[in-house]
Amino acid sequence: MPGSAARSRRARRARRRATGPAEQPATRELVSCSLESARQGVLHQDYGTAFVHYLLVLNLAPVLKDVASESFRFTLFKWASELHALGRVQDLLGCYEQALELFPDDEVIVNSMGEHLFRMGFRDEAAAQFHKALKLRPDFAEARENFHRVSNWLVERWHFLMLNDHSRNRLYQLAIERAVRQGRTTVLDIGTGTGILGMCAKKAGASEVFACELSKTMYELACEVVQANGMADSIQIVHMKSLEMQIPRDIPARVSLVVTETVDAGLLGEGIVESLIHAWKHLLLPPPQPESRSSPSQTGRVIPASATVFAMAVECPDIRRHHRLCVSAVGGLDLSAAGDVCSPVNSPVVSGELWEPYSTDRLSRLRGGLTSLTHPCRLMDIDFNNLQELEGLCSRETAQVRVPVVEDGVLDALAMWFQLQLDQENIISTGPHEDTCWEQAIYPVQGPLDFKVQRHDELLVEVSCQDTYLRLCCVAVVRDSQTFRLDGAEGGVCVASAVGPEGELCSALAGLHTHTHTHTPPHPFTLECSEISLLNNLTYHDSFRVAMDTLLTSLGSARGSRGSEVAGGGSSEPFYVLDVSEGFSVLSLMAARAGLDSSGSGSVRAYSSVEKEQHQDLLRLLAHTNGVEENALEFWLTHVEDDSTRLQRPGSEKLWSAIILDCIEPCGLTRQGLMEKATLARCLLEDGGRIFPERIVVHGLLVESDALLQESAVQGVAPTLGFNIAPFINHFTVPVHVFLDLNTLVCSHLSEPVELFDLHLMDSTANYTSRSTRVRVSAPGRVTAIPFWYQIYLDTDTSVSTFCADSHWKQAAVVLQRPLLVNTGDWVTLSVHLHNSSLSISAVKEQRATPANGPVKEGDDDHAQGGFNGDGGGAC
Repeated sequence: MPGSAARSRRARRARRRATGPAEQPATRELVSCSLESARQGVLHQDYGTAFVHYLLVLNLAPVLKDVASESFRFTLFKWASELHALGRVQDLLGCYEQALELFPDDEVIVNSMGEHLFRMGFRDEAAAQFHKALKLRPDFAEARENFHRVSNWLVERWHFLMLNDHSRNRLYQLAIERAVRQGRTTVLDIGTGTGILGMCAKKAGASEVFACELSKTMYELACEVVQANGMADSIQIVHMKSLEMQIPRDIPARVSLVVTETVDAGLLGEGIVESLIHAWKHLLLPPPQPESRSSPSQTGRVIPASATVFAMAVECPDIRRHHRLCVSAVGGLDLSAAGDVCSPVNSPVVSGELWEPYSTDRLSRLRGGLTSLTHPCRLMDIDFNNLQELEGLCSRETAQVRVPVVEDGVLDALAMWFQLQLDQENIISTGPHEDTCWEQAIYPVQGPLDFKVQRHDELLVEVSCQDTYLRLCCVAVVRDSQTFRLDGAEGGVCVASAVGPEGELCSALAGLHTHTHTHTPPHPFTLECSEISLLNNLTYHDSFRVAMDTLLTSLGSARGSRGSEVAGGGSSEPFYVLDVSEGFSVLSLMAARAGLDSSGSGSVRAYSSVEKEQHQDLLRLLAHTNGVEENALEFWLTHVEDDSTRLQRPGSEKLWSAIILDCIEPCGLTRQGLMEKATLARCLLEDGGRIFPERIVVHGLLVESDALLQESAVQGVAPTLGFNIAPFINHFTVPVHVFLDLNTLVCSHLSEPVELFDLHLMDSTANYTSRSTRVRVSAPGRVTAIPFWYQIYLDTDTSVSTFCADSHWKQAAVVLQRPLLVNTGDWVTLSVHLHNSSLSISAVKEQRATPANGPVKEGDDDHAQGGFNGDGGGAC
């Protein structure tokens, strides 16, 4: 019959489709062989081969997905880690794309892909993956922690503060309205952020509004905001830097008004000068000419119109301890050989590197306060509407300003702030006494530590604009017509020849600057601010010395009782100590030094994880001057291939006597993977050996703090001038705030401190995953946050708090999603949960007890929660 062969072939194909490829004998054999090859690959840690075979199996036999999903995930993650270590980025991303074709709704794979993207610097893309994982599983704790972590990078916390600053927003709005009324109706908003200034222009009646934003996240956020406010058709936003914008590609013609707030605490650090020079040349109409009759619509203008810079010299112990070594010895170590250790901020030592000349802080919240050594002085004015002045700013010669000293004290820093003259009527000040969202710029003085200025002295301050930064430097002090240089310039120290108090003083100052220790290096050492403040923490180092001495004595006694001398030698087996602290640490050197004085039966071989060559040089120098033999201190990272092998045996037959774990971030959170590291470290200790610290106790209390609310989320539409911005940017709210100083935080304490949680690093059997604590309210108010800190127990008898006077650690706080209204005598239950070294906190207010049933929990309106991850915002 004609066509019967064709019908037969179609029938056979249909039967094959119905039974599936896995039902074919040849296919079944291939699937079986590939599955076995995949299992053997995993067994022999050949994860690349195993991954390829799993892909083949699951593509040929989708019915095996449920059975093989766990093995496939394991293989994928192992192979991806190897590819990441090898720098094979495209292959890594390709593996995840293939995996997601097979398992598009697997939230674990989606989250893992986000983690790799974050490590590689693709933060926007990582955020999208974390967000997708949360949509797939809203209770996925790891994805939530990752999303919070990346949110800190994508939407910095100052966005919330600025949007909540109603005064700042209103002043900009008034200036924009005035310019538009005058006829400047074509507007470009440079660095639009959430789009609020562009929306102000449109609301004021601008005919055309354009905006640009470099950050992909903020660009997408601005698009959502203008859409929600009904302006999507009237505000055109482009995702690019203003320096890349061209006419007519990006905007049809030159505009008559540019609005921007691309200024940081140091005024020029966000590149406002460069962007305005480009705008005047390529995007903005020419400025009005004197005696010209051109209408405002035919001329260009910038808001802000100008800026005035102010500064004053200050004495501040908190600034000092973050930028200069303030102690001569810690924990039994003599540090004098280190010389003038300083931070890289405003330091001539690192002038050839990429660095900012200032740090930022809120002067009104510095621990211990400050003393103003001079009155605020006006340093310079910048006209943003003068192209020639902007172009000449960076080539302008360094100006020198003489500033009279009005108060005796130690010269620690120059503090700088500015006024933005938006137009003739509206001014924004970022001064330290203003109620503003702004911090001030801090320029540390890196001169001799114990040099004091006196009334009637004069400071010589140099002001310049280099590399788009405003730079301030106190180069000298003038006293009685004699000049003492602070910048190390040759021939700058004037030594009086006449005998008398002034001459003696000048000689002393010269001696302070030129005296060198026998072992002082030719160039000063630089450490990060957090490392310097750690080195200045006497309490911590003294406590560690006590705990280390106790351990060595105990181990020495135990060895003596066992008679464990090395066969054939007259010396005892050394104690092996490993310090895996992050950054610069002298704890390994302290351990080696303790071995010299120990009454135990052996010396100490200390291993440090310090990586930078300069820091290793500093430790070697300190070892030499403290009598520690060269072979007693080694740098462990020269012995390991990657970070995963930091915790290894000191030798094939050796175990560690002590392992020092760096448990707390300077920002106030526990380190990433702390409990996992502790688990591994316990397996590598000799009998009687110890992890330092042995346990950590988390403490907290209830507070009411509007300041924390302002920093955590936009508070409705009132501060944002009625524009609907809060729901969109608050999506990036994180539940924990770090780098807090509870000594200066503006808040009301609503309870006494309580113990919230224990983290046992030595005794795993004592650990738990959750704990609830009842807290009695001591004052009425709204519980808006739960600040927390740690008591770090080095051993049973020795501990140090991260909330003490000389702590180099800051504190952190969980900000509740919904504040709890409480009265004196109420009880609040705080529930703390531990997951993968990360802690989360929820708070529930209890009803007052009744004789019949005791305390019961109230409804949802009195429940709030937050969480804090255990890596301090570091890489996933």
